Amino acid sequence: MTTHVRRQRFDLHAAGRRLHAERLTPFQVASGPTLVFLHEGLGSIGQWGAFPAQLCARTGLPGLVYERWGYGRSEGLTGPRQNDYLHREAEDSLPEVLAACGVAEPPILFGHSDGGSIALLFAAAYPERTRAVISEAAHVFVEEVCLAGIRRAGDAYEQGELRAGLRRHHGDHVDLMFRGWHDIWLRPHRRSWNMEAELRRILCPTLILQGEDDEYGTRAQVDAIATGVSGPAEILWLPGCGHTPHHQLREAVLDAVAHFINRACANIDH
Repeated sequence: MTTHVRRQRFDLHAAGRRLHAERLTPFQVASGPTLVFLHEGLGSIGQWGAFPAQLCARTGLPGLVYERWGYGRSEGLTGPRQNDYLHREAEDSLPEVLAACGVAEPPILFGHSDGGSIALLFAAAYPERTRAVISEAAHVFVEEVCLAGIRRAGDAYEQGELRAGLRRHHGDHVDLMFRGWHDIWLRPHRRSWNMEAELRRILCPTLILQGEDDEYGTRAQVDAIATGVSGPAEILWLPGCGHTPHHQLREAVLDAVAHFINRACANIDH
């Protein structure tokens, strides 16, 4: 399936940083919005695997995958992340990424984990500039299960195997990248972080994906998003699945997301 998609890597500048991106163009491209993929808190273009290209091929829509500041081949962090880093990514960096890549029509955002929170924050800040949101394993408030999962990740990183795996994608920036994610979530004041009040400004259709066995969040996150947004919301609750449904249950997620996208695009036509 991925052979039907052209892939082009390039660099761009947004919010004063050099970022690395990949453009995905199906050979048989349909008229419609761009699918913009926003990776998780330890993610990169490579860690998405074939999923973005497969979704673009299935829908016929162009795609854009990029690595945020501090990740992958993008410019490395120079110090700890600020407390409002998710908001800054959504409200400052993402609009400049879209402009730099020529994405003028409101996109469909697919965000995983941190990327899901960023997608929701962008849709809340720019409701008229968002066609739809697919929120996969996003957080809108802090749960103890999330903090426990992050602590386990920290232990695994110190033991070396996780660091070695991440270094393949993040190179020499891996330590700053990991600490930038790990340390901010475990700061004591982070427990009060909450973006539920902003969800009411989201007017577009939202698809909420979460694994029943997610190591970083519970059904409470899903329900908060579904009841908090002002636009139509759908839930795909996935039994026997953890924090990465697009890898763990790829075909089921591809089917559900493609149907959701097709409906969102049909609403554009009507």
